Amino acid sequence: MSKTSQPVLPRASLGEGGDVRPVAVLVVLSLAAFMASLDLFIVNVALPDLGRDLRTPALSDLSWVLNGYAIVYAALLVPFGRLADRYGRKGGFLLGVAVFSLASAGCAASGTLGLLILFRVLQAAGAALLTPTSLGLLLTATPPAGRVRAVRIWAASGALAAAAGPALGGVLVDASWRWVFLINVPIGLAALIRAARIVPVVHDAERAAVPDLFGAGILAVSIGALALGLVKGPDWGWASGSVLGALAVAVAGTAEFWRRSSRHPVPVVEPALLRVRSFAFANATAIVFSVAFAANLLASVLWMQDVWGYSAMRTGLGVAVGPAMVPVFAAVGQRLSRRLSAGSITAAGCLLFAVGMSICGLRLPLHPSYASVVLPALLVGGAGVGLALPTILSAATADLPPQRSATGSAIVTMSRQIGAVLGIAVLVAVLGRPVGAAAARDAFTAAWAVAAGIAVLAAVVALGMAPRASAAAAPAAVAVEPAG
Repeated sequence: MSKTSQPVLPRASLGEGGDVRPVAVLVVLSLAAFMASLDLFIVNVALPDLGRDLRTPALSDLSWVLNGYAIVYAALLVPFGRLADRYGRKGGFLLGVAVFSLASAGCAASGTLGLLILFRVLQAAGAALLTPTSLGLLLTATPPAGRVRAVRIWAASGALAAAAGPALGGVLVDASWRWVFLINVPIGLAALIRAARIVPVVHDAERAAVPDLFGAGILAVSIGALALGLVKGPDWGWASGSVLGALAVAVAGTAEFWRRSSRHPVPVVEPALLRVRSFAFANATAIVFSVAFAANLLASVLWMQDVWGYSAMRTGLGVAVGPAMVPVFAAVGQRLSRRLSAGSITAAGCLLFAVGMSICGLRLPLHPSYASVVLPALLVGGAGVGLALPTILSAATADLPPQRSATGSAIVTMSRQIGAVLGIAVLVAVLGRPVGAAAARDAFTAAWAVAAGIAVLAAVVALGMAPRASAAAAPAAVAVEPAG
């Protein structure tokens, strides 16, 4: 068996002569993945309360609570995974869980927005370390016959977090927004103690090279500069020197990032992977689709809380209907994959998602009308997400060689986070600072129209996805990040 045909999995041991217990390892690694995924969905519901408590009403400032996390997570996911391959996956996982848990406590204790954003950045660094290492440890601790099933369960923890996040966030925010972060501390502590005892030590046959950490930093600065220019455009003026300077930094940084990627021996994104058609188009689709997804989620939360006056609990329970549709239609998409191409299924999902947002944008009453407006929008939109998102993830790695599937999945996850940053920035730019109920309705109508248009664009891009591998062969390579 050649190295190019099959990946050589590292050896796993407990280091003390004990036996590896795959089921127990699966539980603890899935618990940690659930914790990291939950944080991506739970904070949206807390944002209005958080802003009031920290006396920061401007959405352009509050958005960095979400974007600071997503930017750092996107930039560090791939290089941190490779660093853990070099220096030890178990140690990397334990460090990631510890950093994430401590940073969560710091978020809960923050008294200013700046301090909260700082701890959110540290949270993201922990998540970027624990996520890829948890999957790597799971694969080495699980016998070959059970790996596909184990990965599906591990990935399902992210789907569960997506469905439970808004509702749980609403319940916690009803007590205090700080509980949104404190909830991670006991989960992280339990995972840390249990993992230290039962997760195996992994010994790589070959020591991995040091990844391009400087390139990852350039990527983070570029994404951050683009987001800054977008969210501050309405306040600073689109033609102001500050906005134009931020956009110039984004363009120059992106160019330098790709230059380094073409020359560095271990780049964040390997240019050769982008020559694989299905991988390139899946990443492009992931970015565009995630722009619409992130903008829609935050817009729904802000509209129900700030305009309709819903409580955080009522908002969370209301929004949870959409994510609950995702696993149902993911199964539908899997069945359709036997007859339709990945691009067709994804395009159909993107169009359904656009229809869901259009229902909100075109029928937006100032008085609460959840059952007649928001509920059907969430049901239709959630069905679209269920068709599109799992198909994007599976198509991204379908044509990659086995030894590149984990890296490919990490890159498509990075693409999703980049899209999320841009989606929140676009929403902030379109909403601006409307004064009065009528102006708010006009602003949100425009925001949903823009998001729906972006989802239609994602459908067009998705048609370029044409993996040669069969859908049945893809599931084991889908997940490097269980988050939604």
